[in-house]
Amino acid sequence: RLSCIRNNIWLASCGVLSSGLAVLSSFGLMLFCGVPFVVTVANAPFLILGVGVDDMFIMIASWEQSSRKKEKSSVKSLLAETYAEAALSVTITTLTDVLAFFIGTWTAFPSVRSFCLYTGTAFVFCYVYTMTFFGAVLVLNHKREQGNRHWLTCTRVDVGRDQAESSCLYNACCIGSCSRQPFQPEGEHPMSTFFKKYYGPFITNKWIKVFMVLLYGAYLGGSIYGCTQIREGIDLRNLANDASYVIPYYDDDEKYFSTYGPRVMVVITESVDYWNESVRLGIERCAQNLE
Repeated sequence: RLSCIRNNIWLASCGVLSSGLAVLSSFGLMLFCGVPFVVTVANAPFLILGVGVDDMFIMIASWEQSSRKKEKSSVKSLLAETYAEAALSVTITTLTDVLAFFIGTWTAFPSVRSFCLYTGTAFVFCYVYTMTFFGAVLVLNHKREQGNRHWLTCTRVDVGRDQAESSCLYNACCIGSCSRQPFQPEGEHPMSTFFKKYYGPFITNKWIKVFMVLLYGAYLGGSIYGCTQIREGIDLRNLANDASYVIPYYDDDEKYFSTYGPRVMVVITESVDYWNESVRLGIERCAQNLE
């Protein structure tokens, strides 16, 4: 916002900080419990940041709506209204994410198990910090706006004096807004207006609803067909660059050597005296018997 009062840079920064605190708390707890840290866990902060920022937007949107509906209400009632509207959405999304990752801990792969443990725990901490830390930041930011305080210095902004001779940019940065008016709650967000006045009536048109049903039917049919084409395993060609020599190698291997079956390896798990000739002969006889 082009206003030194309505600017919410610190509010957004605290939303990102909330996700960072969740990552630190999760990693610290898992490392303290002795859960192995694998390289794939390094990708977890990006997932947590995405969910944390999404929860932040939900909280801010609910707060703005509550502020418009109850302009004269106390901070306590505004925060209660915000949690009443936003907490359910945040809880459901967090719960599904946590369940998805904790179910992944049942896998037999240790690296995937560690990744799911770290990430699932981070989602839990992200929810806790959103419901506690970020809610407190919302209240502090609201008090700053109500007191006409600058977003950076938190000093009171004089919006009552005449600034007709000052430029619009100066007024926006130092006075409050280009209009030189005291702080007033903003109207409805343009995106909300678009969905309410244009997208809603469009999507509820009877011909559009028929088209949507047909489109979903086509999508469902394609999805079912795709499920029947799934094969278990991995094609190593997909892991290499298109111009890599690996691809023709696997092509030739499949063409000329696929009839020989998989390679079999024998592992000796005990300590063996390879310097002893009789031991070496015994190993060779074992290999011949296996062949």
